[in-house]
Amino acid sequence: MAFLAKRRSASAMTLTAPGPNDEQLGEILRIAARVPDHGKLAPWRFIVLTGEAKDAFAERIAPLADSQANPTKATAALRKLTRPPVCVAVISRHIPGEIPEWEQRQSASAVCHQMLLAAAALGWGANWITDWYSYDPRATALLGLADGEQVAGYLYLGTTTEQPQERQRPDVAAITSYWSA
Repeated sequence: MAFLAKRRSASAMTLTAPGPNDEQLGEILRIAARVPDHGKLAPWRFIVLTGEAKDAFAERIAPLADSQANPTKATAALRKLTRPPVCVAVISRHIPGEIPEWEQRQSASAVCHQMLLAAAALGWGANWITDWYSYDPRATALLGLADGEQVAGYLYLGTTTEQPQERQRPDVAAITSYWSA
């Protein structure tokens, strides 16, 4: 409980090498995949970006920043992608059938959160971000998404160069109610 009570995301800009090696990343992904998944559909998948491949992806989407609402901010956001040594794109997909799409999309979000917890438990800094390149159809096409797939998040992993800052948390009592008949 103490671990969960103190969990914080590291700023993507403070994440540097080294990052998880292949064995550690495999463990993080296995743990991330142990989320609630009604119907055992695995309505998500992982795309790992590291090294030269990550740099090439960032280079290919960089020109797309000019067409965003705020090109300067969009270009700056790419540093979140290029600085951390490991990036995992969690891809959400809907598999037609009995399980509602909403539940399947929620499962992908749970994967992202579980990955944050797994990385932190192994001592890595981690951040879950969706930025403009999560939504731009040209960027998602470059990433290799199929029709109906969406980026649930980019998980940035690495060594933190500074302690994650605490932020104000919600007042749980103010957002909690008890239903009664």
